Amino acid sequence: MSYKILLFDLDDTLLDFGANETDSLNKLFQQHGYTFSDELFQVYNSVNKQLWADYENGNIVLDVVLNSRFSETMLKLGNVVDGIEWGNLYRELLGNGSQLLMEGALEVCQSLSVSHRLFVITNGITQTQIKRLKQSGLYEFFEDIFDSQSIGYQKPSKEFFEFVMSRIKDFNIKEALIIGDSLNTDIKGGLLSGIDTCWVNRKSQKYSAEIQSTHTVTSLVELYDICTPIKQA
Repeated sequence: MSYKILLFDLDDTLLDFGANETDSLNKLFQQHGYTFSDELFQVYNSVNKQLWADYENGNIVLDVVLNSRFSETMLKLGNVVDGIEWGNLYRELLGNGSQLLMEGALEVCQSLSVSHRLFVITNGITQTQIKRLKQSGLYEFFEDIFDSQSIGYQKPSKEFFEFVMSRIKDFNIKEALIIGDSLNTDIKGGLLSGIDTCWVNRKSQKYSAEIQSTHTVTSLVELYDICTPIKQA
């Protein structure tokens, strides 16, 4: 298959969101006088996941997720805080953590951008993701960035990918490849939209009988075998 258009997921595909999240949360709670512990993270993680699920199911709007996840977390621990202020600071800290690149991300994007058209597809906040891309050094390799906040739909919805396909000039579905770490968002999105996929399975996750990827790699450098970039002297 000759792929020319590469649609890259961002978090945990190109940028290490897990490390970025932990570092940002630690700084956020410290700045407000709290010790960031495993217990505190578990409470936050539970609240955050439920809010995002409610948003994805259309039960709440995005602003509710962003402005209430910390106030709800702290309320469970018996404290009242300004959720909007905490949320704004968290996104600022998160945006400053973009230097945490996944292994091979910079080299692979630089090399593939010579022979392919690269795009970002992310379920993230517009300004935060753009800032992280710029600070990571990846921004210049991408023709455009598509994020769920701007589009109004999230991966894996068909509407998200229909928007992306309609905005890419000379888009040919047979020449496109979705590259991401999540079966439930990236790979499922490809199946729903008819676009080939490449699952980046770094952690030896279990395969799914229902959600099967066109290709599977364990590191970004294996994309060379699929996309065959132009070698530079």
